[in-house]
Amino acid sequence: MLDHTPRTNPEKQPNSKMCFVCGLENEAGLHVKFYTEAPGKVRVDWTAPEEYQGYPGHLHGGIAAALLDEVAGRTVLGATAFRFFVTMKMELRYRKPVPIGVPLVIRGELVRDRGRIAETRAAIHLPDGSVAVEAEVLVAEAPFQIAEGTDLDEIGWRVYPD
Repeated sequence: MLDHTPRTNPEKQPNSKMCFVCGLENEAGLHVKFYTEAPGKVRVDWTAPEEYQGYPGHLHGGIAAALLDEVAGRTVLGATAFRFFVTMKMELRYRKPVPIGVPLVIRGELVRDRGRIAETRAAIHLPDGSVAVEAEVLVAEAPFQIAEGTDLDEIGWRVYPD
């Protein structure tokens, strides 16, 4: 189970322009902001708006999966030298419905960094601290043509002020 205790002085991670999860200029996106609390530990504070619901009043499971996918991959950003990762495998456990309109804490943690591949886990916590959705995620260093061909300035990859 992931630690639910807030950390002091978290470091804000970069966002981009058009990523569905972190893109600040993507009108359909989630506009999520990520914070590194410690090496290999990432936190997101987010409230799901109603446009991302599945069943009335509850977050769509695919949106929950997208959040966990991104949080899990970002655990590697704060753990070692900068690298882009892509998801190889993600196993999800939906334990409770995720309500719309309430503050959520989404946490990710690096379990094991094996170089080009890393094992991570992530969870969506409800206001009472219980886990609604959790994931075990295997990520791999992004292929050369993705990572090396990406112009960070062009995609807006930088830390934006709150």
